[in-house]
Amino acid sequence: MEIAKKTVFVILIPIQGNYLRGMSKEVVLSGIRPTGLLHLGNYFGAMRNYVRMQDAYNCYFFVANWHALTTHPDTTELKTSVHRVIAENIACGLDPEKVALYVQSDVPEIAELYLYLNTLAYKGELEKTTTFKEKVRQQPENVNAGLLTYPVLMAADILIHRAYKVPVGKDQGQHLEMARNFAERFNHRYGEVFPSPQGFNFGEDLVKIMSLDGNGKMSKSENQMNTLYLADSDELIRKKIMKAKTDGGPTSNNAEKPDYIQNLFTLLELVSAKDVVEKFDTDFNNCVIRYGDLKKQLAEDMVKFIAPIRERASDIQHNPLLLQKIIKTGAEKARESASTTLLAVRNAVGMNY
Repeated sequence: MEIAKKTVFVILIPIQGNYLRGMSKEVVLSGIRPTGLLHLGNYFGAMRNYVRMQDAYNCYFFVANWHALTTHPDTTELKTSVHRVIAENIACGLDPEKVALYVQSDVPEIAELYLYLNTLAYKGELEKTTTFKEKVRQQPENVNAGLLTYPVLMAADILIHRAYKVPVGKDQGQHLEMARNFAERFNHRYGEVFPSPQGFNFGEDLVKIMSLDGNGKMSKSENQMNTLYLADSDELIRKKIMKAKTDGGPTSNNAEKPDYIQNLFTLLELVSAKDVVEKFDTDFNNCVIRYGDLKKQLAEDMVKFIAPIRERASDIQHNPLLLQKIIKTGAEKARESASTTLLAVRNAVGMNY
């Protein structure tokens, strides 16, 4: 989990606990902070894969509300944000009957493991963390201890389920390495409890979607007019796409598409019919592309794609009884696995009085 922008991470973990007894599937765990709005990049870069996984794996997904406190101390809207994240995950296709959706703070075993791991983390190494240094620059008035020990809490999220495969991007590699170090230090000091979590990559299943202005990736909280959010209205979707960066068009046949133009074609490939994509691709290669027509087509197809997700998420958010049931059931499933690990941790440390 990266502090500044990307806030999703996935973990494949071995089977354990009563909930998983008799099952042969591996477990997938993913966490996302309830800060900012989920966008199209989140969907195609992560959520779509999670939906595919829920039949092949036993899936745990949590909302990382403790992590959010390190950069967003105002909790006035936190409950609403947590419910929105859960609703949008379900609206994207996650089935709460097949997966466990829970809130991080509903699993106190994570906090206790976080405490033990903090005794194995050192001030010098935490201060050298790239994301910590970045946040110190961004919020010099709020350099709190939680921000400093953010990687330790992330390690607790991973190790509470004794994870051994962790699919993360390059920008999360440092946090994974630290989680591995904490696991090894614990094992060396108290005895073998944790496996050493290793990186894992989904490879070709990952889709990178750029900001509509061509500058970096879509963001949960930055460049909002250049990011397509799952909660955007139909008119706002159209407005954003029509303002997407383009140019005067190619000047030679079969020219290479600039990144910002390729991004429009990538979006088109994700939500439009194959013949539509082929038509505009042919126009580009023959130097007769009309970007206005392309963007109008993309806007209408994007509206058809996002609208059902937005409407389904809204329906769920306005059903508090359903949300409470999903959160409670998910927490029970997560605590079953977490309590098994914590019992082993307490026995190893000698906290079993």
